[in-house]
Amino acid sequence: MEEGRLKRTIKEMPLDERPREKAMKNGIQTLSNSELMAILIGSGTPDETAVELMRKVLASCGDSIARLSRLTVDDLCLFKGIGPAKALTIVAACELWKRREGDDITRTKYIRSSLDLFEYFHPKLCDENVEHCYALLLNSKNGIIDSALIGRGGLTATVVDIRLVMREALVKHATAIAICHNHPSGNPQPSREDNELTKNLREACKVMNIRFLDHIIVAGDRYYSYNDEGL
Repeated sequence: MEEGRLKRTIKEMPLDERPREKAMKNGIQTLSNSELMAILIGSGTPDETAVELMRKVLASCGDSIARLSRLTVDDLCLFKGIGPAKALTIVAACELWKRREGDDITRTKYIRSSLDLFEYFHPKLCDENVEHCYALLLNSKNGIIDSALIGRGGLTATVVDIRLVMREALVKHATAIAICHNHPSGNPQPSREDNELTKNLREACKVMNIRFLDHIIVAGDRYYSYNDEGL
């Protein structure tokens, strides 16, 4: 391409290369990740099409939607041609992807193992950059009643108020609970603070006559289960 010459816009692309037309003719599943995202953001810059812009953004994430979903609005705005509106559109699309990933899992009505817990919480936690802690509230048959965010912290720790967990259990008439938090570091091994939280929660559950099923730590695609470890 000659110096200073502007790249073509999507409207100047051949019809069979334009994302919308390509999707209408061949099916949405034939589009690449960058073409799908280009449809959402609508336009590129004077120097590149929306497809080329999104190809550059995705390249910075290894063409991984999972890694793209970790970017914030501020992160995305660092790319020339992406302002707050486009950035928010991308973030919203990634959030829908995460919720869709969790749809089938949330249809699981009962918790029978640590793997069930992992599969339930993984979509919520796998892409979080800071620690989050959830309580899963269950009935006498280990059927899921609800889940509640009980703590949010930094990169290496989160603070959980045991009283908040007990209140959630009592309000929802739960007879059993399990908790789960993530380690953004990717290391599933529990910390001293994790052990202390587990101990305190176990004792509180005994006082309230609530069964404490497990505490699992999600770290990417791996997890640690206190119950499986006999702790």
